[in-house]
Amino acid sequence: MKLKSHLALSTVATSSAIVIVVTTVIFFLLQNIYQKGLEERGIELGRVLSQDHEIINAVEQSNRNITPDLEQYIEHLRAKTAASYIVVVNKHAIRLSHPNHERLGKTFIGDDIYRALNTGEYYSTVARGSLGNAIRNFVPLKNNGEVIGAICIGYLSEKAFAILLEQYGHIGLMIAIVYIIAIAMMTLLVFKMKRTFLNYEPELIVHKFSENELILNSIRDAIIAVDNEQRISTINDSALQQLSLDNTSRQEFLSQTLARFSPTLSHLVLEAKQRFYQGDFTIGKLTYRANIYPLQNAKGALGHVVVFFANLNQSELERELVYLKNYSELLRSKTHEHANKLNTLSGMLQLGKNTDAIRFIQQESDHYQAVIQTIVRSVHNSFVAGLLLAKFNKATDMGIKFSIDQDTFLCNYAKTVSDKLVTIIGNLVDNALLAAWKNRSQRPAEIQIYLSDRNQHVIIEVQDSGIGINEAIADRILEFGVSSKQGDEQHGVGLYLVGQLIESLEGTIDWERTEQHTTLFSVYLNKNNLEQYD
Repeated sequence: MKLKSHLALSTVATSSAIVIVVTTVIFFLLQNIYQKGLEERGIELGRVLSQDHEIINAVEQSNRNITPDLEQYIEHLRAKTAASYIVVVNKHAIRLSHPNHERLGKTFIGDDIYRALNTGEYYSTVARGSLGNAIRNFVPLKNNGEVIGAICIGYLSEKAFAILLEQYGHIGLMIAIVYIIAIAMMTLLVFKMKRTFLNYEPELIVHKFSENELILNSIRDAIIAVDNEQRISTINDSALQQLSLDNTSRQEFLSQTLARFSPTLSHLVLEAKQRFYQGDFTIGKLTYRANIYPLQNAKGALGHVVVFFANLNQSELERELVYLKNYSELLRSKTHEHANKLNTLSGMLQLGKNTDAIRFIQQESDHYQAVIQTIVRSVHNSFVAGLLLAKFNKATDMGIKFSIDQDTFLCNYAKTVSDKLVTIIGNLVDNALLAAWKNRSQRPAEIQIYLSDRNQHVIIEVQDSGIGINEAIADRILEFGVSSKQGDEQHGVGLYLVGQLIESLEGTIDWERTEQHTTLFSVYLNKNNLEQYD
């Protein structure tokens, strides 16, 4: 079923259900209100007639077996009212008046009359009499406090139904108007949807949207679409890889300003001014070429589409290749070193020099065991402890001395806080390892770590033997894309992420060049801010 047909059917079905329910309620209420009105009107008329002395005298005569002449008087009164009949009976329920002259002097039909004669109550019933179904209202006739007869004022159901039917006609007209309005609104809505969706069905729209997303993601160049206020509306996978921080999803990019992720690219879009524009910008150490296309329709400018790609020349590609080859050689040398140690251990065991083999193993494992014991004894947070052990293994592979201060102590925290601590410590340690490794030709590569939360603050200190931070970027080291690392590889994300997390925890970060010519990063976090995540 097409959307228009489904919408039309749903609208008619909903309107019909509402009309049926409302009409039924209105009919029920109208019938009850009308019946109650007839009952109140009949009782009131009966009470007035029960005070008429001529009627009282006629009933008294009937009770004494004297036939009174009351018919014409009652019929004259009935003609002035809307009552179908007014029947006066004596205390024996014998009719003294009736619209049909032949039924005078006969017993009233229906046992509901005796309640008024016996108890003197005012009440109404719905019953069938000699003239048919009617709403019958009974009022006792009293003289000196004694019940001498009763008056029955009836309204035939046929007459009441005719009056209600007339009211139902007005209600039916209202229902017809409601249906006409519903159909008109449905027609306008279908026409609006037809223009808005270009006469496409929802399934086809979803299919085209998915198809366009697949096409965008299959393009290797990075593509970003922004509106007139530079809020990101579309971004493909290539652009996500170039701009994304750790664990940043596509949804976190959408509706955010472009300047948050790349201020230089944002400036290029501003310079475009709704025309095709080309320019270069940088993300960290990499230079990109951007093609900026304006988005316009009949109503005016909608924004821009930015297509960018790495602007690498041949020499830069060669340097990238050299870097990868050097890293491969490092891995090969580590593998060779590990194989030599295993061969040495195997030779000792084959020669029966078990004591020397044990001493050799002990020398290799002493430092490892010392670090593990420090981590187990001092770091109670399993997330951070696992991270430190992994970084120690990485440092050992790189040939960097990894030490943890003996005064280190860290308690356990909620998983949300632990995740943030892992990200902060992990990025600081990675930067320290790389800095120490690059400066290994000038001095032995080593890093030192100190963690403490014994007081009101959590303190994180990471010290390395690197050359330190270039003064030219010292004030901007926490900005996205700014890095002290040399070379053309992409950097500047880790410290930016550290700064963002520390800011979210209302903490501070500082760094300095020590007297021992090492670089020390210090982080201070208020424990009260961490405990609110528990």
